[in-house]
Amino acid sequence: MKEEREPYRKMVMETLDQVISKLGTGDIDTRTEEILMDGILYAFQEQTTGTMNEEGFGANGTDAGYHVMLNGFGTVCKALHLRAKPYIPQICGTIKWRLNHKSARTRQQAADLIAQIAPVLKDCGEEGLMGHLGVVLYEYLGEEYPEVLASILGALTAIVSNIGISKMTPPIKDLLPRLTPILRNRQEKVQETLIDLIGRIADRGSEHIPAKEWMRICFEMLDMLKAHKKTIRRATVNTFGYIARAVGPQDVLVTLLNNLKVQERQNRVCTTVAIAIVAETCGPFTVLPALLNEYRVQDMNVQNGVLKTLSFLFEYIGEQGRDYINSVTNLLVDALIDRDEVHRQTAMSCVFHMSLGVANLGCEEQILHLFNHLWPNIFEESPHVLTACMNAVNGCRVALGPGVILMYTLQGLFHPARRVRDTIWRVYNNLYIGGSDALVAFYPRLDFGGDTIQFGDDKDEDMEEDANVDLTPLCYRRHELEMVI
Repeated sequence: MKEEREPYRKMVMETLDQVISKLGTGDIDTRTEEILMDGILYAFQEQTTGTMNEEGFGANGTDAGYHVMLNGFGTVCKALHLRAKPYIPQICGTIKWRLNHKSARTRQQAADLIAQIAPVLKDCGEEGLMGHLGVVLYEYLGEEYPEVLASILGALTAIVSNIGISKMTPPIKDLLPRLTPILRNRQEKVQETLIDLIGRIADRGSEHIPAKEWMRICFEMLDMLKAHKKTIRRATVNTFGYIARAVGPQDVLVTLLNNLKVQERQNRVCTTVAIAIVAETCGPFTVLPALLNEYRVQDMNVQNGVLKTLSFLFEYIGEQGRDYINSVTNLLVDALIDRDEVHRQTAMSCVFHMSLGVANLGCEEQILHLFNHLWPNIFEESPHVLTACMNAVNGCRVALGPGVILMYTLQGLFHPARRVRDTIWRVYNNLYIGGSDALVAFYPRLDFGGDTIQFGDDKDEDMEEDANVDLTPLCYRRHELEMVI
């Protein structure tokens, strides 16, 4: 590890990483342990900026040289666990020195190392040292390079998670106002680590922050719903739920409902998910009145947003939907008979999730009422609408039972029009796949005529000889399944 050639040191570090991660450090004695830590600290400190890909910094942060030393150091510290305690002051001194280095890549690596060894610091009882590192990182929140800033935020997140909100230094009430301006940063890694940190604070220590500051953060977070990366959007909508639980849903809900009026579809969809998460967190009764009132606005985007919110809401709350199904039935009926295809499609998605949630809970009457308005849509030509319709029919099958849906299909199975037959047979096939055993009791009886047929007085010349002879019975009493196979 103290070899002069740096590529050789990196190869040794990579070997150590592989060996220790697979075999552990249980067989290492105290003397070997000291030599190991001394060599790792030397190799970590003696890295040169050239080998960490300083050139073109910002374009490529995934070079092998950077991560070999980082991962090797982290693996050894985690493997030693409590045995690493004597070396922690020296490790933290190295980290603080490298955080103040002129090279941005060196600062980033030091912050990433804090994130890796934070659990070890906690287990070793070094909470005071973690608090000191938190203060040091707090002072570097003005970092100009976004990659370095993202690593600093990641290190702060690790410290907050391990030391706890109440013991964090600087206090959360001082830390969060410094984070709010960073929400305007458009670099993806910064956004991802920042929203993760804010979400943890909102989840575990919301009482330390005044409601006015949380509302400022809500307004700033709306732009993060436009992020290209899905993990950022998902973390943002979850954070809205944490904030709503902290300050109450009303103020957050007003902000989100206003965001339904924007033109950008992705923004509206993420807003609907956020509203549904607020409803799940604070209770649907806090959100439904505002949604029903908002649906009266004669704006297609707003109405579609309300319907999509209801779809996500009933998907999230599951069995709780039985308490709210009567409240939204009239709204869904209005949407299912709307002339706009998107309206009907979104309403069908809502019926699908609702029917699955309230299956076997005594809500058959309401589901049947919605199914009567849903059924005419099975002949839609749009593939998206047709898919949503078939999903809703399958959901109603679960809630009502296959027999009820079968009664709707019997009249069309042998319809003269081929297009009608094709659609009805598609519904029937789904029924058969999902509940073939339950269908047997609902098949119609097939009795064609009596047991025998005798020719009466009207005799043909060709059949005169067989006039009074019993023919083969014409009553087909085979199993009903044979009707459709």
